[in-house]
Amino acid sequence: MFSFFKKKVAPAPAAPPSTDQAVAPAPIAAAQSAPAEPERRGWLDKLRQGLRRTGSGIAQVFTGTQIDDALYEELESALLMADAGVQATQFLLDDLKRRVKEAKATEPAAVKALLADAVAELLRPLQRPLRVGEHTPTVIMVVGVNGAGKTTSIGKLTRHLAEAEQKVLLAAADTFRAAAREQLLVWADRNRVEIVSQEGGDPAAVTYDAVVAGKARGCDVVIADTAGRLTTQAHLMEELKKIRRTIAKAQDGAPHEVLLVVDGNTGQNALSQVQAFDAALGLTGVIITKLDGTAKGGVLAALALWGRQRAQPLPVYFIGVGEKLEDLQTFDAREFAQALLG
Repeated sequence: MFSFFKKKVAPAPAAPPSTDQAVAPAPIAAAQSAPAEPERRGWLDKLRQGLRRTGSGIAQVFTGTQIDDALYEELESALLMADAGVQATQFLLDDLKRRVKEAKATEPAAVKALLADAVAELLRPLQRPLRVGEHTPTVIMVVGVNGAGKTTSIGKLTRHLAEAEQKVLLAAADTFRAAAREQLLVWADRNRVEIVSQEGGDPAAVTYDAVVAGKARGCDVVIADTAGRLTTQAHLMEELKKIRRTIAKAQDGAPHEVLLVVDGNTGQNALSQVQAFDAALGLTGVIITKLDGTAKGGVLAALALWGRQRAQPLPVYFIGVGEKLEDLQTFDAREFAQALLG
């Protein structure tokens, strides 16, 4: 689930809390084993159910008996309806035709299996584990538009880290929305981790204090929640850039991860968000949420094809299929391809 470097032998001594912020310490959760196979299987069932609208549209293409131009035309329409996008759709069709020719496939069922292989191969560069432990602490900045599930995803990510015996500190840098701070406080309490919060303060200052505190307390990971931003709101995007610069002042080389949380229901808009936030902040990874009721799952193909044009493919670290803690799991290209095709 995660990739870890060797942890430090002993944490640095704790520093006293700043007088101008509220710090809510809590004991770190006891180490727990990795999620059991039944949990993963149950999650995969939810993923298949969530992508059923996408998968059923594609699966219907392969109910006939002939492999002809009509089949490929229907498949093209189904992929476009699934929000794979024009370029990714054409890429998959060309790749599929090549595979069919090489395999000398004559049955639609065989073509469907070859399509699953093509999708899995296209998505594979997106499959990469989140690495923590190389830096002490590993600083993660989380961004996204309003309503994408950013704060909830932070809570679930914190749960995974705590179960992996990582000491986590949260920074409530969405300081002007009381509900965001309260929500993050609930997640901190639920996961039994520390949090740095300040009502109505400067988001960059809160983040700076959190990184400094994380270093002093020997934390493994510091996660900064930020206010939801529309990419069209230039002045608000500038605030995110300021937070990023402030984190770098608090710790050389940080943030080590800049993660964008996107709502899977938004389809091609998700790709637009990724491109815009990447241009502004230099993203290092994506979390895709709300795939439990969408016909837009093909957008990952568009994201993967865009990643080929990028200097380095942007990994999808996690995908979410519901509200429960266990509903956020690591992305696996083969699993997703199989769920996508029904």
